[in-house]
Amino acid sequence: MPFFLLALFIIGLDQLSKYLVHTHMRIGEEIPLIGNALKLLYTTNPGMAFGVELPPPYGKLLLTGFRLLAVGGLSYYIVHLWRTRAPKGFIACMALILGGAVGNLIDSIFYGVLYHNAPAGSPSQWLYGQVIDMINVPIYQGVYPSWVPVVGGQYTSGFPIFNIADSSIFIGVALILLLQGRFFKEQETPREAASEPTV
Repeated sequence: MPFFLLALFIIGLDQLSKYLVHTHMRIGEEIPLIGNALKLLYTTNPGMAFGVELPPPYGKLLLTGFRLLAVGGLSYYIVHLWRTRAPKGFIACMALILGGAVGNLIDSIFYGVLYHNAPAGSPSQWLYGQVIDMINVPIYQGVYPSWVPVVGGQYTSGFPIFNIADSSIFIGVALILLLQGRFFKEQETPREAASEPTV
């Protein structure tokens, strides 16, 4: 199925970027790419997006288990979409999300062993690996206004640091939201044509 090839491409690109960052940079090292607007910054993330963590020591294990279930569900859904002739653009978006999910899942399962980056005190090196992030877009640096919920009064160094897997998930979701009218219109049109009475 060609859409799984798209997911594999994202996984390969994501893992290659993380390998290059890990082998050529030190944690915390920063490399400007476009002045201060875009930088490479080697960081690790033990939790979910934006650094949100579940309580240790088994929160990470629950997160990895959830990611496994999500990947299985996405794979099944993509096969279902293909068999039911869903719009190809919609399936491609789901493949982008799948590729990103698998990319970060690989980090969680294997990086504690491969790169020895499991947090101190983890029950095991397996399944406790930290996700490698490196893309830094410091849109705003400074202290959040006190009226901002949750983070008010806290200092921020910019937009949360992310990776290619995160980008792929974001792009897939954003395209679905932006193009859902077109996707589902394509899906309804053949059914409407089939339901029209013949003379």
